[in-house]
Amino acid sequence: MSVIESLAHLKALQPAARRAITVSVDPWDAPDRFSPEMPVGAQRLCEILGAQPKQNPFGEHLCVHRWFAGPTAEGLCAAPERLDASVLQLLAPALPSCANDPQRWLFFDTETTGLAGGTGTYPFLVGVAWWDAGGLEVEQFFMREQSEEHSVLVTLAERIAERPVIASFNGKSFDWPLLETRYRMTRSITPPVPRAHIDLLHPARYLWRLRLGSVRLRELEKHVLGWNRGTDVVSELIPQIYFDYLRGGPAEPLVPVFLHNQMDLRGLAALAAHVLCLLENPERHGRDPLEIFGLSRLCERRGEAVRARQLYQRTLATALPPATGRMARRSLARLARRAGDHDLACQLWWEMADHSAEGLEAYEQLAIHYERRLRDPDRAAIVTRKALAALRRRNHPGALVPGTHKAWRSRFQRRLARLERQGGRTLLDTAELESKSAPTESNQGG
Repeated sequence: MSVIESLAHLKALQPAARRAITVSVDPWDAPDRFSPEMPVGAQRLCEILGAQPKQNPFGEHLCVHRWFAGPTAEGLCAAPERLDASVLQLLAPALPSCANDPQRWLFFDTETTGLAGGTGTYPFLVGVAWWDAGGLEVEQFFMREQSEEHSVLVTLAERIAERPVIASFNGKSFDWPLLETRYRMTRSITPPVPRAHIDLLHPARYLWRLRLGSVRLRELEKHVLGWNRGTDVVSELIPQIYFDYLRGGPAEPLVPVFLHNQMDLRGLAALAAHVLCLLENPERHGRDPLEIFGLSRLCERRGEAVRARQLYQRTLATALPPATGRMARRSLARLARRAGDHDLACQLWWEMADHSAEGLEAYEQLAIHYERRLRDPDRAAIVTRKALAALRRRNHPGALVPGTHKAWRSRFQRRLARLERQGGRTLLDTAELESKSAPTESNQGG
């Protein structure tokens, strides 16, 4: 390629011509201020959206203001007015007491010039929302051009100062670190420090990943909230739509980006309301056994052992998928053992016995129980011999990977050798072992 051709390609990347937009400025606020040059579509975008320029000492940006009659989809509960400490603990560890009022939360979501983050990524559209007057108040701050970033960041800091508990969906990993980077790069705007950041992605994973697989916000809206947002812009196309606008393209393709951001905020608020209602009263708002199972796991994760046990027992009384049922029994047995309820733990271990890896773990826990708690090495050896027999039945292609099979066999063989020494005699023969059935072991185990 010749030098002339290379230069021609570079010239094609230059932005298109821009025209100035006249804006009203208070003379005492900035007497020597002049109107910046804007992309040719900026005025048209303002007209389509019914937006207004917003000023502050750091410049200007476009502001869109909307109020929606309900933050939640039809049929869902409204957010509780106050949250008790147990609900806060389930949402996120160590939340301050100021988070107990959801009416003071600030939901936020950004649309950016790239999905990978980094110092070259700009949040050109920042949306915030909060519950107010029985509905959802939504504000969107838009950079008509990149020099308006400082103005957007100042306005966002003002909103966070008013509502210092922020809530997002995956915002801890992407949106908020990006915003913190942009604040630091201004070198003139003090970054806001929220009192708490509630990322609803984390409880959503516990509650719905097992049921849905994907916990993207749009999937949760559809399958959990019963809300289908309909036609929506593809997220991966949003950066290019903004770049086309900056280079002089039409404003109309940006309108779906604003609607996309609004729907994300509405979905986030609706999801928050549903999560809070579910955490506060699962008996009333729990709709699916897998959802209650997810809540059980969340309670266990957050240290709410008593509540986790109650919910695990509730899920086991329903028609759970076999694999999920084994997971629930395993977790409930672990919690029962820690609480000293050895009767329940033994019952659950015997129910899990001979079922894949969970069964091998159950045999091991039973052997430990008989050996260490009941001081009965002979009965512990019986259970260990049953585990080895189960391993022999699994000794076929596809049952257990060779390394795992060998590790389990080695563990049970070492345990059996030790138990034989403790018993001081030869173990019972196979017929005598089989005469001691699992239910008898369970009934006598407590």
